[in-house]
Order: sequence, then C-alpha cells, then structure tokens
Amino acid sequence: MKKSYISRLGALALAISAALASGTLTSCNDMLDLKPQGQFGADQIDDETIEGLMAAAYGGLQAHFFGNNPAFAGPITNWILDVRSDDAYKGGGGLSMEGNIHQLEVSNIQSDNVSLLNKWQNNFYAVSRCNKAIKAVESSNVTEKENYIAQLRTLRAYFYFDLIRCFDRLPYFAENDDPNSARADQYTREEIFGFIKKDLADSYEILPESQSKPGYFNKYVAAAIHAKVSAFTSSWDEVEKYADYVITSGKYELYPNFLDMSKIEFNNRYESVMAIQFSTANNAANINWSNLLNTTYSDGNLFGSGDDFFLASQNLVNAFRTDDDGLPYLDGTFNNENVTTDYNGNVDPRLDFTVGRIGMPFRGHTYTMGWTRAYDVYGEYSGKKGLIDPSSADMVQGWPWGASSLNFCLIRYADILLLKAEALIEMNKDLADARELINSVRRKAARSVDPGYTPVDCNPTIAFYAVGEYPATGWNQDYARRAVRMERRLELAMEGNRWFDLVRWGIVVETMNSYFKSESKLRSYLSGASMSADETYFPIPLDEVENAGGLYDL
Repeated sequence: MKKSYISRLGALALAISAALASGTLTSCNDMLDLKPQGQFGADQIDDETIEGLMAAAYGGLQAHFFGNNPAFAGPITNWILDVRSDDAYKGGGGLSMEGNIHQLEVSNIQSDNVSLLNKWQNNFYAVSRCNKAIKAVESSNVTEKENYIAQLRTLRAYFYFDLIRCFDRLPYFAENDDPNSARADQYTREEIFGFIKKDLADSYEILPESQSKPGYFNKYVAAAIHAKVSAFTSSWDEVEKYADYVITSGKYELYPNFLDMSKIEFNNRYESVMAIQFSTANNAANINWSNLLNTTYSDGNLFGSGDDFFLASQNLVNAFRTDDDGLPYLDGTFNNENVTTDYNGNVDPRLDFTVGRIGMPFRGHTYTMGWTRAYDVYGEYSGKKGLIDPSSADMVQGWPWGASSLNFCLIRYADILLLKAEALIEMNKDLADARELINSVRRKAARSVDPGYTPVDCNPTIAFYAVGEYPATGWNQDYARRAVRMERRLELAMEGNRWFDLVRWGIVVETMNSYFKSESKLRSYLSGASMSADETYFPIPLDEVENAGGLYDL
C-alpha cells in the first residue's frame, strides 16, 4: 500500500492512512483490510497530526494503492486514454504486452478489462479517503479546519471528475453517505457534474491564495479544475469566469522554455497549477509509477531498460507540420505528408520537446533505432515529457526505470489560457483576446529554440523550425475554433488531454474512424478497427457490477 503523499511521514501517518482505507469499497483487495480500523476522533486529530491525514488523502493522486501494475494500467495521468485517441500507440514489446491497453487502442474493450477496473478502483478508493478525512477533520479541533476541508472537497471533486469523464454511469457519495448503498443510477450525469461544481465553487471561496506546503491546493487549483469541468459541460461562461480567476491571480506564467516542464528545478513554478508531487527519497516509493512503463528503451541503458510504452502516433507527429508562415495546417491536410527522416518541411519545435525522432537529440543524447523496443510494430517517437536529463543525480539508476522527483502537472497554466481562449471563441466574443492568448502560447514555443539551452532536445541545424503567430486577417469564429483546438493538441500532446478534448468537442467518433483508416496503412494492427458512439464512455467494470449486490445493475 502507498505510504503517503509526502515522503518521510512517521508511523502515525501510516496508521491514519490505514484507518482511512478500511471498509469503503465492496470489492477492494484483502490487502486493504488493514489495522487499525475505524475513524479518528477529535482527540486524535490535532495541528501536529493533521499532516499525516492530509498526506494520506493527497496520496490518491499517485494512484498507487494496489501495487505497481494497477498504477500502470489505471493511471491518474491518463496516458492510456491518450492511447485511445489519435495521439498515441500503446507501445511496449508487442501487441500482447498489457493487452488490456491494446484493447483500448483498437477500441475493442471487453467488460473484464483490467484497466477499467484499476481506473475505477483507484479513483473510488481516493474518494473514500477524502470522505473519511473530511469527517475526521470536521470532528477535530484543528486550526484552519475550513481550509483543510476545502482542500479535501477539491480533491474529491477532481477524482469524481476523472471518473465521470471516463465512465458513463457511476455512484456518487459524499462524506455523510453510505457508499455501500449508493446506486449507479441514483443520480444523473448532470446531477453529478452539479455536485462536482458546487464543491469546487464553495472551496474556491474558502481556500487561501497560497498554502504552506508544496502541492497543497490553493483557491486557484479549485478554479482551474472548475474551468476544466465547465469546458466538459460546454458551460462557456463558467469556463471564462474560473479561468480568469487563475489568469488574473498573477501567480502563474508560461515557462520561459518549453523544456522547463521536464526539469525538477521548475517543480511547482511557472505553469504548475495542479501537480502531483513526487520524490526519490524513502527508497523511491513516491515516484511516478503511473507513467513508469513509458520510459524509452534507451540504447546504452541511459534511462535503465525502459519498457517504451506510450509512443506518439504518426498522425500526431504530422500535426506539428507548419507552413511558410509557421502556422499549422488547419484545413485537414496536415496528415497528407509524413514527418519522417527525409522530411524537409517546417515543423513546430514542440515536436522535438515531446517525442524522440531518429537522428535528433534526446535529453542531450542522440535518439537512434536502438532506443526503440519494437520498431517493426510501433516505430519510433518515444515520449519525452516525463523524463529528465539522464545525467542528473536525482534520476534513479536501474529499476524503477527513468524514475525521478519530477512532478506531473495535471493542470498547466497553458491549458487554462487555451481554455479561456476556447470559451471566448465558442461564445463568439472578444476574438482578438482569444487570438492573443493562443499567440502567447505559440511565442513560448518559438523562443524555446535555443541551441544553448541544456539538455539539448532540438537541433535547428537539422530540422526546419517555424512557429508563427495568427494574424488578425481572417480571424473569424470558425477559423479561431480550428486554431485553438489544434493548439491544444500541440501544446498538451501526450499529457492525458487529447481523448477528453475529442469527447467534449463531440468529434471523437468521426476523428477516430478517420484515424484508424489512415493510420492502419502504417500500423497494420489497426486494420479493421472502428469506433461507435456507444463506446465513448466505459461501462462499469464487470467485477464491480458482480460484487455490488445489484447496486450497479442498470
């Protein structure tokens, strides 16, 4: 069991964590039935022990409750959902390796798929921790009680949001509800979204602008989550309102260089709005297990013998093509030419900060075919964003592969800027402001081509980098909508956003069926794959249905 969110907590934190784990889900593994059981009273939670309680709740963001493989297969970082999209391949050693994720990639998902089960259990276990922590804090005498409860309700809101954008129906229970009697048809999706938004809106009003500990949620985390939730429900006035709270706070700014997101020294700085905190202390127990499979194979074992899962698709790589003005191809022709080793056109430099390309730099080294694990099946394009410079003293040598204390940003400032731009575009107002927001993100990409910035990840002597800004001419609602959607794809590539964007835009089925048709010319295993509208959301995992005593029968 995961010991804590913050490393080096004492035995009391472990006891609290164990207490929070008890008696919450009907199908949890026996390993979760830990002693002591029950809840802590007012005399046991005070200003000294509250840290352990909060650490146990925040630990849900690591999704490492049930062991390593459930963290890989049902990750909070949602890379397996990017594999469902047109952005990525499963990768690894072959099609049968983590076959549950292969099912997601080809849209042939079985009811007993373990990734669905892991995703469901990880999130509901985290919800249960939050609920029990809220009740414990409510009955305690700690100072800043409202602050702690608002953090916990914001956490709970995020876990429920992560669930409802994945699963079609789910039970909802708050701290005073009995989870063992919560039915999956008790509330509609609209009602659950309402509960989530209320928790976030209320918490925004209570939370302070800054917290004393890194990773603890401030009011702008609640606002940022609200903006993302509202975008999923197409509540554009709410998106603008809550995105503005973040933007006008003055606490965040775009990274000086795109590579900064992959540097430990920039943890909790610049664009880091909501980040999972990781550490290599405590025997590397608190590293990013959710993304560990995704370490490149790295000829010479620079990152250890990485498993090389989660590779970019050719379709995504081609999306980084730019024209003579440095603008992306928004007319649908970006995929007419493949960006391969003999490609001589322009590309957005964010391509080489996102994936490895044969012959190009990769964290100061040269990415070759020897870095790919199953080239004949999946090709090249290993992911970069979660990997630091392999020469860094912070990187774990050997197993766990490529592990470090690099945080994972669940919400970046660039995401919020683009959500506000999208809201303005969808409401067809202040289109010039929307263009400036998008162009500010593009300016970051343009200034990141710095050959003196280390480690080296792009090479302007080999690649033709061009990033231009959108002009006012021709900037109408239709063109602006296509621009912001492409910008989200390029800026946030392989960060767990693409699938959810396609779903909320209502274009996931047509996009994926077109992708399967074109991409299968390169990846034969995609031949015959197709998607229908009723496959957009996951069903409740079969194990959960069978163990819920009829509560999940729909």
